[in-house]
Amino acid sequence: MREFYLNHDGNMDDYASLLLMLLAPDIRLIGVGVTDADGYVEPAVAASRKIIDRFNQRHDEITVAQSNSRAVHQFPDAWRVAAYSVNQFPLLNEHGCVKTPLSDLPAHQHLIECLHQATGPVTLVFTGPLTDLARALETDPTITHKIATLYWMGGSQNGRGNVHMPNADGTQEWNAWWDPAACATVWDSDLDIYQIGLESSEELPVTPAMHQHFATNRRYQAFDLLGNIYALVNSAEVDTEYYLWDVLTVMAALFPEIVTTEEVKSTVLTTGSSAARFERDETGRGVTLVTHADSEKFWRHYDQLCKHAELF
Repeated sequence: MREFYLNHDGNMDDYASLLLMLLAPDIRLIGVGVTDADGYVEPAVAASRKIIDRFNQRHDEITVAQSNSRAVHQFPDAWRVAAYSVNQFPLLNEHGCVKTPLSDLPAHQHLIECLHQATGPVTLVFTGPLTDLARALETDPTITHKIATLYWMGGSQNGRGNVHMPNADGTQEWNAWWDPAACATVWDSDLDIYQIGLESSEELPVTPAMHQHFATNRRYQAFDLLGNIYALVNSAEVDTEYYLWDVLTVMAALFPEIVTTEEVKSTVLTTGSSAARFERDETGRGVTLVTHADSEKFWRHYDQLCKHAELF
Protein backbone atom coordinates (compact mmCIF):
# COMPACT_ATOMS: atom_id res chain seq x y z
CA MET A 1 0.00 0.00 0.00
CA ARG A 2 1.39 3.41 -0.99
CA GLU A 3 2.08 5.81 1.86
CA PHE A 4 1.64 9.57 1.48
CA TYR A 5 2.51 12.67 3.47
CA LEU A 6 0.71 15.96 2.73
CA ASN A 7 2.00 19.44 3.50
CA HIS A 8 -0.41 22.26 2.65
CA ASP A 9 -0.87 25.94 3.41
CA GLY A 10 -4.50 26.34 4.31
CA ASN A 11 -6.37 27.81 1.37
CA MET A 12 -9.46 26.47 -0.40
CA ASP A 13 -7.72 24.10 -2.80
CA ASP A 14 -5.59 22.76 0.06
CA TYR A 15 -8.62 21.56 2.02
CA ALA A 16 -10.05 19.96 -1.12
CA SER A 17 -6.70 18.20 -1.61
CA LEU A 18 -6.74 16.86 1.94
CA LEU A 19 -10.30 15.64 1.48
CA LEU A 20 -9.48 13.74 -1.70
CA MET A 21 -6.46 12.07 -0.08
CA LEU A 22 -8.71 10.89 2.74
CA LEU A 23 -11.21 9.42 0.28
CA ALA A 24 -8.71 7.68 -2.01
CA PRO A 25 -8.71 3.88 -1.73
CA ASP A 26 -5.64 1.72 -1.32
CA ILE A 27 -3.31 4.36 0.13
CA ARG A 28 -2.31 5.41 3.63
CA LEU A 29 -1.90 9.02 4.71
CA ILE A 30 0.78 9.00 7.40
CA GLY A 31 0.82 12.68 8.34
CA VAL A 32 -0.18 16.23 7.51
CA GLY A 33 1.83 19.43 7.95
CA VAL A 34 0.32 22.90 7.67
CA THR A 35 2.33 25.99 6.72
CA ASP A 36 1.48 29.60 7.61
CA ALA A 37 1.27 30.79 4.02
CA ASP A 38 -1.89 31.05 1.87
CA GLY A 39 -4.03 30.64 4.98
CA TYR A 40 -3.52 31.63 8.62
CA VAL A 41 -1.95 28.59 10.21
CA GLU A 42 -3.94 28.25 13.45
CA PRO A 43 -7.41 28.02 11.87
CA ALA A 44 -5.93 26.03 8.97
CA VAL A 45 -4.58 23.43 11.40
CA ALA A 46 -7.90 23.28 13.23
CA ALA A 47 -9.88 22.92 10.00
CA SER A 48 -7.53 20.18 8.78
CA ARG A 49 -8.02 18.18 11.97
CA LYS A 50 -11.79 18.52 11.67
CA ILE A 51 -11.77 17.41 8.02
CA ILE A 52 -9.76 14.35 9.03
CA ASP A 53 -12.21 13.62 11.85
CA ARG A 54 -15.12 13.75 9.43
CA PHE A 55 -13.68 11.99 6.38
CA ASN A 56 -10.94 9.60 7.57
CA GLN A 57 -12.88 6.60 6.30
CA ARG A 58 -9.78 4.38 6.04
CA HIS A 59 -9.09 5.06 9.74
CA ASP A 60 -5.49 6.04 9.06
CA GLU A 61 -3.50 7.03 12.13
CA ILE A 62 -2.85 10.66 11.20
CA THR A 63 -1.35 13.46 13.23
CA VAL A 64 -1.34 17.07 12.08
CA ALA A 65 1.69 19.31 12.64
CA GLN A 66 1.78 23.09 12.67
CA SER A 67 4.72 24.64 10.89
CA ASN A 68 6.85 27.30 12.52
CA SER A 69 8.45 28.26 9.19
CA ARG A 70 8.14 31.94 8.31
CA ALA A 71 7.71 33.72 5.00
CA VAL A 72 10.29 35.63 3.07
CA HIS A 73 7.32 37.12 1.15
CA GLN A 74 3.92 36.58 2.77
CA PHE A 75 0.66 35.99 0.90
CA PRO A 76 -1.93 38.82 0.91
CA ASP A 77 -4.07 38.91 4.05
CA ALA A 78 -7.23 39.03 1.94
CA TRP A 79 -6.50 35.50 0.71
CA ARG A 80 -5.35 34.11 4.05
CA VAL A 81 -8.47 34.88 6.10
CA ALA A 82 -10.55 32.21 4.32
CA ALA A 83 -9.06 29.67 6.76
CA TYR A 84 -11.18 31.18 9.53
CA SER A 85 -14.37 30.65 7.52
CA VAL A 86 -13.58 27.02 6.66
CA ASN A 87 -12.81 26.29 10.30
CA GLN A 88 -16.35 27.44 11.22
CA PHE A 89 -18.25 25.37 8.66
CA PRO A 90 -21.15 23.62 10.44
CA LEU A 91 -20.35 20.29 8.76
CA LEU A 92 -16.94 20.30 10.46
CA ASN A 93 -18.21 21.38 13.88
CA GLU A 94 -21.33 19.26 14.32
CA HIS A 95 -19.83 17.09 17.06
CA GLY A 96 -18.22 19.91 19.02
CA CYS A 97 -14.87 18.23 19.65
CA VAL A 98 -11.72 17.44 17.70
CA LYS A 99 -10.10 14.00 17.94
CA THR A 100 -7.31 14.00 15.33
CA PRO A 101 -4.08 14.54 17.30
CA LEU A 102 -1.95 17.66 17.01
CA SER A 103 1.76 16.86 16.98
CA ASP A 104 4.08 18.43 19.53
CA LEU A 105 6.67 18.77 16.77
CA PRO A 106 6.89 21.57 14.22
CA ALA A 107 5.98 20.40 10.74
CA HIS A 108 9.51 19.93 9.37
CA GLN A 109 10.48 17.71 12.32
CA HIS A 110 7.13 15.92 12.13
CA LEU A 111 7.91 15.13 8.48
CA ILE A 112 11.25 13.61 9.47
CA GLU A 113 9.62 11.50 12.17
CA CYS A 114 6.85 10.25 9.88
CA LEU A 115 9.33 9.32 7.15
CA HIS A 116 11.47 7.28 9.52
CA GLN A 117 8.40 5.51 10.90
CA ALA A 118 7.01 4.68 7.46
CA THR A 119 7.03 1.07 6.31
CA GLY A 120 8.36 1.96 2.85
CA PRO A 121 9.15 4.86 0.52
CA VAL A 122 6.71 7.75 0.98
CA THR A 123 5.18 9.97 -1.69
CA LEU A 124 5.33 13.60 -0.60
CA VAL A 125 2.62 15.98 -1.76
CA PHE A 126 3.33 19.67 -1.14
CA THR A 127 0.62 22.12 -2.16
CA GLY A 128 2.26 25.13 -0.53
CA PRO A 129 5.81 26.42 -0.07
CA LEU A 130 8.73 23.99 0.13
CA THR A 131 10.21 25.46 3.31
CA ASP A 132 9.35 22.59 5.64
CA LEU A 133 10.86 20.09 3.22
CA ALA A 134 13.99 22.20 2.79
CA ARG A 135 14.39 22.46 6.56
CA ALA A 136 13.85 18.72 6.94
CA LEU A 137 16.52 18.00 4.33
CA GLU A 138 18.96 20.33 6.07
CA THR A 139 18.21 18.76 9.47
CA ASP A 140 18.39 15.13 8.33
CA PRO A 141 19.72 14.52 4.80
CA THR A 142 19.14 10.77 5.18
CA ILE A 143 15.39 11.21 4.66
CA THR A 144 15.90 11.25 0.89
CA HIS A 145 16.17 7.46 1.09
CA LYS A 146 12.66 7.35 2.55
CA ILE A 147 11.05 9.52 -0.15
CA ALA A 148 9.70 7.90 -3.30
CA THR A 149 8.64 11.05 -5.15
CA LEU A 150 7.83 14.68 -4.44
CA TYR A 151 4.75 16.16 -6.09
CA TRP A 152 4.88 19.93 -5.70
CA MET A 153 2.44 22.61 -6.76
CA GLY A 154 4.65 25.59 -7.33
CA GLY A 155 6.66 27.65 -9.72
CA SER A 156 6.27 28.20 -13.42
CA GLN A 157 8.51 27.05 -16.24
CA ASN A 158 7.15 29.40 -18.90
CA GLY A 159 8.07 32.76 -17.38
CA ARG A 160 4.49 33.73 -16.53
CA GLY A 161 3.77 34.15 -12.83
CA ASN A 162 0.94 35.25 -10.55
CA VAL A 163 2.86 37.47 -8.11
CA HIS A 164 2.00 41.10 -8.78
CA MET A 165 3.97 42.99 -6.19
CA PRO A 166 6.22 46.08 -6.38
CA ASN A 167 9.40 44.05 -5.78
CA ALA A 168 8.58 41.19 -8.18
CA ASP A 169 8.96 41.12 -11.95
CA GLY A 170 5.83 39.03 -12.58
CA THR A 171 7.56 35.75 -13.47
CA GLN A 172 7.06 34.10 -10.06
CA GLU A 173 4.40 31.80 -8.63
CA TRP A 174 3.32 32.47 -5.03
CA ASN A 175 4.35 29.17 -3.38
CA ALA A 176 7.86 29.65 -4.75
CA TRP A 177 7.91 33.39 -3.97
CA TRP A 178 7.05 32.68 -0.31
CA ASP A 179 10.58 31.28 0.14
CA PRO A 180 12.78 31.21 -2.98
CA ALA A 181 15.80 29.79 -1.13
CA ALA A 182 13.78 26.75 -0.06
CA CYS A 183 13.07 26.01 -3.71
CA ALA A 184 16.79 26.11 -4.42
CA THR A 185 17.51 23.75 -1.52
CA VAL A 186 15.03 21.19 -2.82
CA TRP A 187 16.27 21.66 -6.40
CA ASP A 188 19.77 20.89 -5.14
CA SER A 189 18.60 17.56 -3.66
CA ASP A 190 18.48 14.22 -5.45
CA LEU A 191 14.72 13.80 -4.99
CA ASP A 192 12.51 12.62 -7.83
CA ILE A 193 10.32 15.69 -8.46
CA TYR A 194 7.03 16.15 -10.27
CA GLN A 195 6.36 19.86 -10.66
CA ILE A 196 2.82 21.10 -11.14
CA GLY A 197 3.31 24.73 -12.14
CA LEU A 198 0.88 27.48 -13.02
CA GLU A 199 0.83 26.24 -16.61
CA SER A 200 -0.11 22.69 -15.59
CA SER A 201 -3.78 23.18 -14.73
CA GLU A 202 -5.08 25.46 -17.47
CA GLU A 203 -7.68 22.81 -18.39
CA LEU A 204 -9.10 22.96 -14.84
CA PRO A 205 -10.50 26.41 -14.00
CA VAL A 206 -13.05 27.07 -11.29
CA THR A 207 -16.26 27.73 -13.22
CA PRO A 208 -19.98 28.28 -12.55
CA ALA A 209 -20.59 24.79 -13.96
CA MET A 210 -18.24 23.35 -11.33
CA HIS A 211 -20.08 25.19 -8.55
CA GLN A 212 -23.37 23.82 -9.88
CA HIS A 213 -21.95 20.30 -10.08
CA PHE A 214 -21.03 20.42 -6.41
CA ALA A 215 -24.44 21.84 -5.49
CA THR A 216 -26.31 19.20 -7.48
CA ASN A 217 -24.41 16.43 -5.69
CA ARG A 218 -24.48 17.92 -2.19
CA ARG A 219 -26.30 14.86 -0.83
CA TYR A 220 -22.76 13.46 -0.64
CA GLN A 221 -20.97 15.03 2.31
CA ALA A 222 -17.77 15.48 0.32
CA PHE A 223 -19.50 17.49 -2.40
CA ASP A 224 -21.29 19.58 0.22
CA LEU A 225 -17.97 20.47 1.84
CA LEU A 226 -16.39 21.24 -1.53
CA GLY A 227 -19.30 23.45 -2.54
CA ASN A 228 -18.87 25.53 0.58
CA ILE A 229 -15.08 25.67 0.22
CA TYR A 230 -15.16 26.90 -3.37
CA ALA A 231 -17.96 29.37 -2.62
CA LEU A 232 -15.23 31.32 -0.81
CA VAL A 233 -13.11 31.74 -3.92
CA ASN A 234 -14.95 34.76 -5.27
CA SER A 235 -14.94 36.59 -1.95
CA ALA A 236 -11.29 35.87 -1.19
CA GLU A 237 -9.74 36.37 -4.61
CA VAL A 238 -11.80 38.90 -6.52
CA ASP A 239 -10.52 39.55 -10.06
CA THR A 240 -8.11 36.62 -9.75
CA GLU A 241 -8.36 33.55 -11.98
CA TYR A 242 -8.53 30.41 -9.87
CA TYR A 243 -7.58 26.96 -11.12
CA LEU A 244 -7.46 23.60 -9.39
CA TRP A 245 -3.69 23.82 -8.91
CA ASP A 246 -3.42 21.95 -5.61
CA VAL A 247 -6.07 19.39 -6.42
CA LEU A 248 -4.36 18.52 -9.70
CA THR A 249 -1.18 17.91 -7.70
CA VAL A 250 -2.94 15.36 -5.50
CA MET A 251 -4.79 13.77 -8.40
CA ALA A 252 -1.58 13.45 -10.42
CA ALA A 253 0.03 11.66 -7.48
CA LEU A 254 -2.96 9.33 -7.10
CA PHE A 255 -3.74 8.82 -10.81
CA PRO A 256 -0.67 9.57 -12.97
CA GLU A 257 -2.57 8.65 -16.14
CA ILE A 258 -4.61 11.86 -16.02
CA VAL A 259 -1.63 14.09 -16.83
CA THR A 260 0.84 14.63 -19.66
CA THR A 261 4.40 15.36 -18.63
CA GLU A 262 7.69 16.62 -20.02
CA GLU A 263 11.21 16.13 -18.72
CA VAL A 264 12.79 19.55 -18.25
CA LYS A 265 15.93 20.96 -16.67
CA SER A 266 15.86 24.22 -14.79
CA THR A 267 17.46 26.41 -12.18
CA VAL A 268 15.73 28.71 -9.68
CA LEU A 269 16.77 32.28 -8.97
CA THR A 270 16.85 33.32 -5.31
CA THR A 271 17.60 37.06 -5.19
CA GLY A 272 16.34 40.33 -6.59
CA SER A 273 13.10 41.07 -8.40
CA SER A 274 13.41 37.76 -10.28
CA ALA A 275 13.68 35.63 -7.14
CA ALA A 276 11.64 32.38 -7.40
CA ARG A 277 11.75 32.42 -11.20
CA PHE A 278 12.45 28.99 -12.74
CA GLU A 279 14.59 29.19 -15.85
CA ARG A 280 15.04 26.41 -18.38
CA ASP A 281 18.70 25.42 -18.29
CA GLU A 282 20.24 22.33 -19.90
CA THR A 283 22.81 22.28 -17.11
CA GLY A 284 20.12 22.54 -14.41
CA ARG A 285 18.35 19.89 -12.40
CA GLY A 286 15.90 17.59 -14.11
CA VAL A 287 12.25 17.42 -13.06
CA THR A 288 9.08 15.97 -14.51
CA LEU A 289 6.84 18.90 -15.41
CA VAL A 290 3.11 18.36 -15.76
CA THR A 291 2.13 20.11 -18.98
CA HIS A 292 -1.52 19.12 -19.45
CA ALA A 293 -4.40 17.52 -17.57
CA ASP A 294 -7.05 15.33 -19.17
CA SER A 295 -10.19 17.06 -17.91
CA GLU A 296 -12.51 14.12 -18.59
CA LYS A 297 -10.32 11.61 -16.75
CA PHE A 298 -9.70 14.09 -13.96
CA TRP A 299 -13.39 14.65 -13.24
CA ARG A 300 -14.24 10.97 -13.54
CA HIS A 301 -11.74 10.08 -10.81
CA TYR A 302 -12.68 13.18 -8.78
CA ASP A 303 -16.36 12.27 -8.73
CA GLN A 304 -15.65 8.65 -7.86
CA LEU A 305 -13.59 9.73 -4.87
CA CYS A 306 -16.22 12.18 -3.62
CA LYS A 307 -18.94 9.57 -3.87
CA HIS A 308 -16.95 7.35 -1.51
CA ALA A 309 -18.03 9.72 1.24
CA GLU A 310 -21.24 9.04 3.12
CA LEU A 311 -24.60 10.39 2.03
CA PHE A 312 -26.44 12.76 4.34
